[in-house]
Amino acid sequence: MELSYGLFICFLLWGGTELCYPQPLWLLQGGASRPTPSAPPVIVECLEAQLLVTVSKDLFGTGKLVRPADLTLGPKGCQPLVSADTDDVVRFEVGLHECGNSLQVTADSLVYSTFLLHEPRPVGNLSILRTNRAEVPIECRYPRQGNVSSQVILPTWVPFRTTVLSEEKLAFSLRLMEENWSTEKRSPTFHLGDTAHLQAEIHTGSHVPLRLFVDRCVATPTPDRNASPYHTIVDFHGCLVDGRLADASSAFKAPRARPDILQFTVDVFSFVNDSRNVIYITCHLKVTLADQDPNQLNKACSFSKTSNSWSPVEGSADICDCCNKGNCGISGYSRRQPHVMSPWPKSTSRKRRHVTEEADVTVGPLIFLRKASDRDTERWASPPSSMALGGSLAALASLMLAAIVLAVTRRGSVSHSVSASQ
Repeated sequence: MELSYGLFICFLLWGGTELCYPQPLWLLQGGASRPTPSAPPVIVECLEAQLLVTVSKDLFGTGKLVRPADLTLGPKGCQPLVSADTDDVVRFEVGLHECGNSLQVTADSLVYSTFLLHEPRPVGNLSILRTNRAEVPIECRYPRQGNVSSQVILPTWVPFRTTVLSEEKLAFSLRLMEENWSTEKRSPTFHLGDTAHLQAEIHTGSHVPLRLFVDRCVATPTPDRNASPYHTIVDFHGCLVDGRLADASSAFKAPRARPDILQFTVDVFSFVNDSRNVIYITCHLKVTLADQDPNQLNKACSFSKTSNSWSPVEGSADICDCCNKGNCGISGYSRRQPHVMSPWPKSTSRKRRHVTEEADVTVGPLIFLRKASDRDTERWASPPSSMALGGSLAALASLMLAAIVLAVTRRGSVSHSVSASQ
């Protein structure tokens, strides 16, 4: 009765039952309120080296079948396999690297991406279309863990994982250390005659072993490495030239603690006619593979006044011979050369994705006192304050004592008056 009454009302208002029940009436009366979902129109199978795509000709689920000629796969427009007109599906079978498929490498997977394109074309001489253009994204993921073969592979190239780590994990540092090299120095204050202990280090994560070198260092009164005045400490790709001066004993520490650490000492100095009393030390650091032998371009050489010769931290002694000549390998880095506008080459714009294998690092400011008497001034800077504090406490104690005596005297006077009155 309720259904008939509703149909009657719809018939009176709209002149028919189609607007009230767009679904077939037999579906409602049979108890099925919604049509049963069908199989997906696109099925993708990701094989070891191939990609299989099965497309239903009823791609849009409207009953209007698409033509196989209107379907392509990937940016290169690969055609489907030949199929009979009576088939309900269209099949593609291509290699993972074919049809312009793109590859993306994530931390856990290899991801191959492409798309299925439906580009309808007019039939015959007609200029109308009855279906839409559609693009269906397709993706295949393969886990990176494990071997694809049971045979052991011995690579003759640097593994890809190592390459990625070398691109993302290199971090250079230059720190001021205590005399025992065990901890970082907390105070940057020095006196003339002291020695600064510097430690260059590179943090590599899980990178292949690397060897660190201090290519050159310059001291300036400001953080600008090209400022004036300046003093060259390390030059010519690893020659500690400051140690060659008559009043200096600067040198690299040998042997190394680790290949990725290089330690050296610098005698503290000041710039003449400069009242800022600070210096900044900027060093150009670089790395090589740890198993690569040191050479004239990658070395750490100190000058010994005892033997009047240069000696390397590691490697053969002849790699330091060029320190006397001031020409080690490729010239053009020294600030002393008149034709060079700047000793610090501008940072090259690397279009590659990886981080550079060299970097400029600055430590400072290093604060120093010019005169020896400054040490005594600093040591006895606090006694006046202590004496003032002691005087204040003594005055306060005297006032408190006077107040107590006055209170006791008044109490005695009151007691005497009461006794007299009685």
